[in-house]
Amino acid sequence: MDEGIIFYEERNFQGRSYECMSDCADMSSYLNRCHSCRVERGCFMVYDRTNFMGNQYFMRRGEYADYMSMMGMSDCIRSCRMIPMHRGSFRMRIYERENFQGMMHELMEDCDNIMDRYGMSNCMSCNVMEGQWLMHEQPHFRGRMMYMRPGEYRSLMSMGMGMSNMSGMRFMSMRRIMDSCY
Repeated sequence: MDEGIIFYEERNFQGRSYECMSDCADMSSYLNRCHSCRVERGCFMVYDRTNFMGNQYFMRRGEYADYMSMMGMSDCIRSCRMIPMHRGSFRMRIYERENFQGMMHELMEDCDNIMDRYGMSNCMSCNVMEGQWLMHEQPHFRGRMMYMRPGEYRSLMSMGMGMSNMSGMRFMSMRRIMDSCY
């Protein structure tokens, strides 16, 4: 069965709907607004701006009758990205400063607090070598998040410019996106 998410214009799965099986950069051509959704299978990142910008929210299989109040969203979902299933190992290098400078640590499992575990006060760049990851602004996987797929990220701050209230944001915990959401 393919991954899929169904978006609804109104809360409690009411109004017009749009089923999405892959990435969608701009949902405005399908729905006027989006206030609830149902993840049939898989995991998705949803964004409160078009083109995968703005605040990001991780959604796994389940029903979200009024996700705006559940997640503290201030706006509707405007775009979404399907997170491909990854089977295998996870590996990421995190760096204290931009351009892969400063203290570096390699992660192969979740880290709930980089300050406690590594003495790092921030993560400003990273290299995701294997797997899909979520970076969180607060310890213990709390606060705003950013979805990271394999690749080199020289400046996490410049990536997040599309997020609202990005100034002063730090990434303090990292979590693997496991296939348990399928």
